[in-house]
Amino acid sequence: MGKVPEQGLADILFSMSMEQGAAYLKEHYSVPETTEKIYQGLQDMLRDFYYYEVKAKPGAQQLLRAISDAGISITAATSSPRALIERALERNNLIGYIDRIFTNSEIGKSKHFPDIYNAAAAHMGTEPEETLVFEDSLYALKTAAAAGYHTAGVAERNGEPDQEGLRRESDIYIAELTAAADTCNHFFN
Repeated sequence: MGKVPEQGLADILFSMSMEQGAAYLKEHYSVPETTEKIYQGLQDMLRDFYYYEVKAKPGAQQLLRAISDAGISITAATSSPRALIERALERNNLIGYIDRIFTNSEIGKSKHFPDIYNAAAAHMGTEPEETLVFEDSLYALKTAAAAGYHTAGVAERNGEPDQEGLRRESDIYIAELTAAADTCNHFFN
């Protein structure tokens, strides 16, 4: 006998790492499997999506190229598992723009804490006030802003449910990456 998911479950899980999501599902739905087995099931489900379906947002490559061509270091700070994000970046020809990838699971904390942004900034040799964090998640954007980072809220149709909140809380709101790429090209040249 299955359980009916609570209203807003996707939104609840969106703000968690996969490990936290697995623990939440086990605790709130009395899933008999271990947290590790639930986590592995989530990873298996996402693997095919990242490996074969995830497409880069229109304008992503142009934006990354503009930033890279300006001599600015690009570091990824992600809640996604490393193998999945690396595969998606490789398949979409974006991996070459990224100097380093930091993941929540490797840092040991979710984006409710600034540790992942601090690690990325330290790697790039920048202070928070010299660093622009691109985020498609409101809770993560708020974490970065509270830690002193400049923030760019990136619209994500299938992600953050509170796009107005993301727009309101970010220093810059990017509805389309193609426009951001044009702006960066104009700014850096």
